[in-house]
Amino acid sequence: MKIGGTSYRSVWLDEDGQAVRIFDQTKLPWKVEVLRLTDEEQVATAIRSMQVRGAPLIGAVGAYGLAMALRRDPSIENLERTAAMLGETRPTAVNLRWALDRICAAVRNHPPERRADAAYAEATAICDDDVETCRQIGVHGLPLLQEIAARKPAGEPVRILTHCNAGWLATVDFGTALSPIYQAHDAGMDVHVWVDETRPRGQGAALTAFELGAHGVPHRLVADNAGGHLMQHGLVDIVLVGTDRVTRRGDVANKIGTYLKALAAADNGVPFWVAMPHSTLDLKVGDGVSEIPIEERSGAEVTDATGRLPDGTVATVRVAAEGTEATNPGFDVTPARLVTGLITERGRCEASEAGLAGLYPDKT
Repeated sequence: MKIGGTSYRSVWLDEDGQAVRIFDQTKLPWKVEVLRLTDEEQVATAIRSMQVRGAPLIGAVGAYGLAMALRRDPSIENLERTAAMLGETRPTAVNLRWALDRICAAVRNHPPERRADAAYAEATAICDDDVETCRQIGVHGLPLLQEIAARKPAGEPVRILTHCNAGWLATVDFGTALSPIYQAHDAGMDVHVWVDETRPRGQGAALTAFELGAHGVPHRLVADNAGGHLMQHGLVDIVLVGTDRVTRRGDVANKIGTYLKALAAADNGVPFWVAMPHSTLDLKVGDGVSEIPIEERSGAEVTDATGRLPDGTVATVRVAAEGTEATNPGFDVTPARLVTGLITERGRCEASEAGLAGLYPDKT
């Protein structure tokens, strides 16, 4: 996708072919700053601190982190130790573990002197796979928007509500939930995106609004709790969200607040679609509510907020009363019964064991 007319991926190899470059997402939207990560510890820090966000992108960057570790020490012991360390940085999204397992499988049968090169090659393949996966999600999601546009009066846009950031900043390129929107916009369709702020980290306000604006997609920021009101008044045609993990029966783990959007959509008859790359499917899990580990993040993310002051400086300020403590689950689970369907790189299906088996017979 583009920033200032220049095309970027969200992660790319440095000129030396070993370090990787990423956008520091904690600096957006106020400043576009590129970080250079040179070892696995820097990669782990970038993931934990949310300089890297989005399940597919976390997996891709984690894969490169494992390759960096093997450049220093190609032993199987280091491979396993580093994979375990990186895998613990974010417990809810399954893409990270999927990518690390893929690197481990790709290098085990190589002699030590070839393991790092094999790991880098596999990490690059993971990135390329993610780009094509997200592009295909857009291809299969676009007809949903076209069908809505065909029913609307001339001159009235297709109005989409999204949550958190499921765009190209959360993936290697294109995005998941935003991929159909970008393809619709690029095809000349009149679309309008309701971007909710996504407290407490504000990924909607800081990231989704930033990248939609950079691409020229019409959008408007709303408070998190405005989604139900918009649906009640017929101002939302479809909800499109991403996901960090989908269980074999179609339950969806995503950024905290997704479940509430699904409830509001069900109550108002608004289609609720989830964009799911294959790396997010976790067939080991059945009941998402009871089985998916939910990351508990620092309470400071709730009690404090970061923004730009009138003099242009960026600062973090406290918004809660002194002495007030906060609980901060990073994700929630939307049961399959509230999901209209899943948009994947292989097509669309219902959120059910049978629906997923129909698209992924090789995985089930």
